[in-house]
Amino acid sequence: MEKARLVLKIHGWVQGVFFRAEAVRQAQKLGVTGWVRNISDGTVEVVAEGEKDTLNKLYQWCQKGPLLSKVKKVDAKWESYEGTFSDFEIGG
Repeated sequence: MEKARLVLKIHGWVQGVFFRAEAVRQAQKLGVTGWVRNISDGTVEVVAEGEKDTLNKLYQWCQKGPLLSKVKKVDAKWESYEGTFSDFEIGG
């Protein structure tokens, strides 16, 4: 399987709705590594590494988010796998 890095910027009602905590839960369940953080412009940023198929599952989840969120748009950028993360956490 091909490994990759996926950088996401999630737009909409995504802060203050447990988006980061649920993203960590989803990423850990899927076995991908990286981080999620709030950005001052009201978006949420995700940087994740793992198998490309698994990252696609995280991407699909981010397009909906947790129950209270209202995702309007997700910008996605695929990058080369670097292997720099050991787990998935809130931060960045």
